[in-house]
Amino acid sequence: MIKILFICHGNICRSPMAEYVMKDMVEKRGLSHCFYIDSAATSTEEIGNRVHRGTREKLREMGIYCGDHRSRQLRRADYAEYDYLIGMDTWNIRNMQRMVGADPEKKISRLLDFSEFPRDIADPWYTGNFDETYEDVLEGCQALLAYVEDYDL
Repeated sequence: MIKILFICHGNICRSPMAEYVMKDMVEKRGLSHCFYIDSAATSTEEIGNRVHRGTREKLREMGIYCGDHRSRQLRRADYAEYDYLIGMDTWNIRNMQRMVGADPEKKISRLLDFSEFPRDIADPWYTGNFDETYEDVLEGCQALLAYVEDYDL
């Protein structure tokens, strides 16, 4: 089973969006049994809070259900439990490395590092642009899934 943990600052916008987009993609391909997918935060600011209204609305618009997700913080033990720890931007990566320590197995990367145009995914908490974030998350999840299918399935 491939275990993927998506990570952003608060775990209420980008990382749960990526979690549910990826879950939807693997389900539609009949691969749900091959994956365990979750998300987490690098900060404690939103722990226990639900998915941001903007993310819920965008996912609903795309026909993707996001359940009763509650924000949780990344733990050091997550490094051993997951195959991929996927941050949304450079600051997430720095905080992830600080929290879990070294990355000897090269599990940590940005989501869009798997795409043709590696870059950060802007935080819609600040930009208010959930459409743009969704497009970036979709691009990253498609690229990550293609990578995993090529190398891990």
